Amino acid sequence: MTPADVLARGLADLRSRALARRRRVADTPCAPRIRIDGADLVAFASNDYLGLASHPVLIDAIAAGARRYGAGSGGSHLLGGHSRAHAVLEDTLAEYAGGFARHPRALSFSTGYMANLAILGALAGRDATIYSDALNHASLIDGARLSRARVRIYPHADAVALAAMLDEDRGGGPKMIVTDAVFSMDGDVAPLGELVALAERHQAWLVVDDAHGFGVHGADGAGTVAAAGLRSPLMVYMGTLGKAAGVAGAFVVAEETVIEWLVQRARTYIFTTAAAPALAHAANASIALLRGTEGAARRRALRAHIDTMQAFIARTAWAGSATPAPTPILPIVIGANEAALRLADALMERGFWVPAVRPPTVPPGTARLRLSLSAAHEPADIERLGAALMAASQAADRTCTP
Repeated sequence: MTPADVLARGLADLRSRALARRRRVADTPCAPRIRIDGADLVAFASNDYLGLASHPVLIDAIAAGARRYGAGSGGSHLLGGHSRAHAVLEDTLAEYAGGFARHPRALSFSTGYMANLAILGALAGRDATIYSDALNHASLIDGARLSRARVRIYPHADAVALAAMLDEDRGGGPKMIVTDAVFSMDGDVAPLGELVALAERHQAWLVVDDAHGFGVHGADGAGTVAAAGLRSPLMVYMGTLGKAAGVAGAFVVAEETVIEWLVQRARTYIFTTAAAPALAHAANASIALLRGTEGAARRRALRAHIDTMQAFIARTAWAGSATPAPTPILPIVIGANEAALRLADALMERGFWVPAVRPPTVPPGTARLRLSLSAAHEPADIERLGAALMAASQAADRTCTP
């Protein structure tokens, strides 16, 4: 058997278990109304939670940034690729999202994945122990593995179990608690207050990935930590700029010493070309929108959509799926891979794109539709999808009735 035969057999196995993924091609900008694979659909698939990805202010800003700084950075941040746009963005983010720190400083990254690998790889090592939530994002899981630290998995959002683990390990090497703030497949929120208390008690780093909370939570959109009013010099905060902020990239905010250590030691920062300065220029414009009256209005609209859709889901056979947390991620847990695909196809036939998510992205037996809301959706979009879900639920009940 050739190496290619091994891969072909593996692909056939994925298809047989309804686990093969399919890329779809969009011909329109990221927006609620999208043309994908030639079909005009209302999309409930993206992480563009505030509907900023196609905002004219950001389109103009990225064009202005390209005219000012060119199309690319030309080098790593330490070898000439760190532009004034990057520097301004980092200063803005430190002030905006760094209220938890005494001396906040920010560092920009090309992606959230790279930022998480940087944090865990630079701050943990062979002598450290990482305590990782069971449902953390793949980037945190991979960062923990690459750090070569000892890794202990605590049950999802279970601060009591985590406290017991930390007590067991008293007197060991450095400790790091790692969690998503808003979990990307369940939409629930980590018990951040309890985690801060545990970090302080055990003098452990607390790494918070707020990819899905930055821009959405807090009075001015500064994120889940800001919304909870938490403060700790032990916190290392990661946020992304390609979701609610509508652009691309990511950042880390922490105490100044932590950020300087990342500059010196984080491999995914040192050994990669800096993102295009035009993206940083546009991200600066996005932060201004997030902090202003328009950002506040969009967050109110998003919250109204969340409340409406949660009420619809509560009237379906999947009432226990969606978290009551005020996040724009609403899972509809089906269970079997094939059943999740059938429901996604049925909704697509009615004009809605709601992707099916299957293992290994979610645990086996929990295949689901991941319904993602945006402030840019119209109330009628929410009503129509809610009605479609209730109709699909009734049809599923009839099919299951003996």
